[in-house]
Amino acid sequence: MIRTLFYQPDQEPCEDVTTSEFTTLLKNAESLLWVDFDGEPDASAEAILTGIFRFHPLAVDDALEETHTPKVDDWGEYLYIVLNAMSLETDTEIKINSHELDVFLGKNFVVTHHDTPIASIEKARALFRRDKRYISHGPDHLLYKIIDDMVADYMPMVELLDDKIDEIEDCVLNNPRQETLQEIFALKRALQVMRRIITPQREVLNKLARDEYEVVDPKDRIFFRDVYDHLVRLHELNESMRDLVGGALDTYLSVVNNRMNDVMKTLTIITTLFMPISFVTGFFGMNFFEPVAGLTSWTDRIVFVLTLTGMISVPVGMFRWMKKQTWV
Repeated sequence: MIRTLFYQPDQEPCEDVTTSEFTTLLKNAESLLWVDFDGEPDASAEAILTGIFRFHPLAVDDALEETHTPKVDDWGEYLYIVLNAMSLETDTEIKINSHELDVFLGKNFVVTHHDTPIASIEKARALFRRDKRYISHGPDHLLYKIIDDMVADYMPMVELLDDKIDEIEDCVLNNPRQETLQEIFALKRALQVMRRIITPQREVLNKLARDEYEVVDPKDRIFFRDVYDHLVRLHELNESMRDLVGGALDTYLSVVNNRMNDVMKTLTIITTLFMPISFVTGFFGMNFFEPVAGLTSWTDRIVFVLTLTGMISVPVGMFRWMKKQTWV
């Protein structure tokens, strides 16, 4: 699907522009043409990108492949920018999906290409339809609004991940389970994906804010610097959460090991307490002493009571001694 938005000073924005009009509209240096390829087949998108806009084939190939990390390439009359939007899944396990957004920024046009819907694109279209003042500041300001909305969508994901880390920390201390370990590793993977997106995207915004590009108005660099500051903060939060998850994993392993030590300690105590009983019963179970040998006193009631008393008193005494030694 190809969606368009055309703005010309002193006129209302127009959304019903056809591809046959692109060449004529691009000749107007004061206008702004926004073409959005939303899940458009590669063949038709490539024909427009190379035939009408005359973008370099290498840049077009990169845009159609959609397998790149965030970057910015300066082609003189236009910039080719790769950005990544993020979406968070929490159905089965926490997972972050990245959605590539390819942008061609010129002096009087913006071309966006993406295979899946991106929320910041929809927000920008709704905003510019509602108030044309936002689109009258030029294509670089349009790009700023798209990136700003995209970065703003990162924060709810960060807050959700932070809340999940708090839940896992409580679970690790109170009731560590095998599912807890799986959740910890899922969080580690999600934060790693977020880091792979935020880190290079931060450098893209740094270049847009500081480097001199022909299609970026120097007055608008401050807006890109503002988004860059947000990404720096998000990167710091990501590093902090990764440290928390690593700490939660160490705590989980420590708690599990401590519980295992407690179990082994209890089993050892039980074994130790029953060792005297096993010795006594084993000794009296031997067939060395028989009544026919004149040792009938071994089977008297008094001997039985004394033996039973000894079997009970020895483990009790050993338990008290272990407790005095602070072993239990």
